[in-house]
Amino acid sequence: MAQLEHIQALEKRLWSAADNLRANSNYASNEYFLPVMGLVFLRHAYSRYLAVKDDIQASLPSRGGKTREVTKEDFSQRSAIYLRPEAQFDHLVSLPDSADRARAIIDAMEAIENDYTSLKGVLPKSEYQELDNEVLGQLLRTLNPDELKRVKGDVFGRIYEYFLTQFADQGAHDGGEFFTPVSLVSLIAHVLDPERGTVLDPACGSGGMFVQSARTVEEHGDNPSERLTFRGLEKNATTVRLAKMNLAVHGLEGDIQRAITYYEDPHELVGKADYVMANPPFNVDEIDAEKIKADPRLPFGLPGVNKKGKVSNGNYVWISYFYSYLSERGRAGFVMSSQASSAGRDEARLRQALVETGDVDAMIGIRGNFFYTRSVPCELWFLNRAKPAEHRDKVLMIDARQIYRQVTRKIYDFSPEQQQNLQAIVWLYRGETERYLMLVEGYGRRTLCDAAACFERQDEEGSTDAPLADFDTTLDALGESAAPFLDSLNDASPSLAPLAEAREELAQARHAFATDVAAFRETLTAEQAEWRGQSLTNGALKQAVDRLTPLAEASRDLVRQTDLLYKLACRVIDSCEQEYAAKKSRLWPSREINRARKAADAARHEVVEQLKAVRYVWKQAHWLTERFPEATLRDVEGLVKLVSIEEIAANDWSLTPGRYVGVAPEEEDEDFDFEEALRGIHVELADLDAEASKLAAKIRRNFEELGV
Repeated sequence: MAQLEHIQALEKRLWSAADNLRANSNYASNEYFLPVMGLVFLRHAYSRYLAVKDDIQASLPSRGGKTREVTKEDFSQRSAIYLRPEAQFDHLVSLPDSADRARAIIDAMEAIENDYTSLKGVLPKSEYQELDNEVLGQLLRTLNPDELKRVKGDVFGRIYEYFLTQFADQGAHDGGEFFTPVSLVSLIAHVLDPERGTVLDPACGSGGMFVQSARTVEEHGDNPSERLTFRGLEKNATTVRLAKMNLAVHGLEGDIQRAITYYEDPHELVGKADYVMANPPFNVDEIDAEKIKADPRLPFGLPGVNKKGKVSNGNYVWISYFYSYLSERGRAGFVMSSQASSAGRDEARLRQALVETGDVDAMIGIRGNFFYTRSVPCELWFLNRAKPAEHRDKVLMIDARQIYRQVTRKIYDFSPEQQQNLQAIVWLYRGETERYLMLVEGYGRRTLCDAAACFERQDEEGSTDAPLADFDTTLDALGESAAPFLDSLNDASPSLAPLAEAREELAQARHAFATDVAAFRETLTAEQAEWRGQSLTNGALKQAVDRLTPLAEASRDLVRQTDLLYKLACRVIDSCEQEYAAKKSRLWPSREINRARKAADAARHEVVEQLKAVRYVWKQAHWLTERFPEATLRDVEGLVKLVSIEEIAANDWSLTPGRYVGVAPEEEDEDFDFEEALRGIHVELADLDAEASKLAAKIRRNFEELGV
């Protein structure tokens, strides 16, 4: 959790610094993104290069005492790019101010293009000549912070995607259509679960579908370069370059052609693609019907044509094309406007023909605001030319509109766990019970690990901390800082009664907290012992998840107690300063107290986030086992239903999930605790009363000074 927050903060800081430099260039935002993405490409490539270089060199064969030279194929096999010394990011960063940085960057790009002919003419070069030498130096340093040299994993892969996201949010290129949110692309890739063959994206944008497909293959322990062949079509030349860069930076190669897919099919893959993945433009109404009326990619015929000879809506042109590309065992997953799933007239006729093939596999409804440049809801369509016989007359309908997390005020996505839970429904539909059970078991074990991490945890660099104990220590330090002043007060004085009451309430709360932390640890220890021999059968696993309920609830209660303890400790400090003039006393070390207060707040944040993780992960397991208690697919009101073609026909051949699954019953907020809420209100009210008294006294003094 802390590592994720660290990466998110780093992403934002890098973006902010890079975007601010735009003011010092001659580029508008829609021109600036390509040279910036070129440098992000170089930095990402360098990260992947460093991650595998040592292992590659250690494994090189030797003959006669002489080790074979490193080749680019060695790096391609490890999903990385070979970089000559002049193309390595450290070399560019270390250039002196007197050097021609633009020339050096161009030389780096040309070195890569010479080694990888698929990138010839793709990487940005001349664009750097418009940037000031000093600005380029700042940009290079900005993209090379010390943190990136210490973190592990594909962190710069995330940052690369984040930069694409931000440029899409700005509408920096082609209305943002070059980028499909990673959340949706990842879900499509995992539902399709490609294993081997040709992956086609006829509207490939920046190539995110290919990257996510490769990641799913890597998750199975296989090399995507050996198993998948990527083919793409994209109408915009600049976006073609972005897609090729995106593939290359992940150590992948593909044939991305510049073409207008409506009228051109340079790959000639009709009936040959193993997987089709896409996020095409929605609701296009300018397709020339005359040019496509005899296209073999329209097996169900043309949708409606208007008086101008244009296709009224291009959605079903895309859907027909996707279907036509599939081989006899091919599968497709694509994003489509929600308008398409229930459209009438000619589109309904085409939809009926498609449903009657039996190849519509699943539909997933997605709420609005998942995209950066449009707020409309959409659906994910999945086709399968090789559906099992028992499913050919059915379609899996999932309404995921109530499943999301809010990223910003206007952007939503899926958390990794939400995505996995949706995938789990598909697994049950396909009879992949073991994958479902392994996910539930994984959630259970993560719950225990997150609970244990409240007492002791280790980061990726090997450093350890103890969130609960650290919070307790910071409270002690805050109390010790104030102790000399508090000890100097006459406890018998009636005027000190409110302060004495606040101190007593804090002492009682700390005692209760210590007692509950001990009980939490005892419950954790007992569950850890139980889970060592945990059976993976469904009945036993569901019981084990239910057995974790007290641990999850205890973590929730400790979150509230932690927040309350911090408020009570601050109330004592504030009371001393505001009511008893502590700041005027030589016994009151203001700086030390402020530092202690900040440390306590930071420790509070750490322990609260760790405790929240316990309940959050448990809730994922509980969410699944409550809805699918037998580890088999069943209809769940408001979420999922396996719908027959007969029912679809009775509903005007609609493929809108919400039309079939119904409305989920309203759930109570299980996390709401009335007693704790009242205690929190009591503390807040006491603080507000103190502020009100202080303000009233000030008003009274002001009136007195005015002689009123």
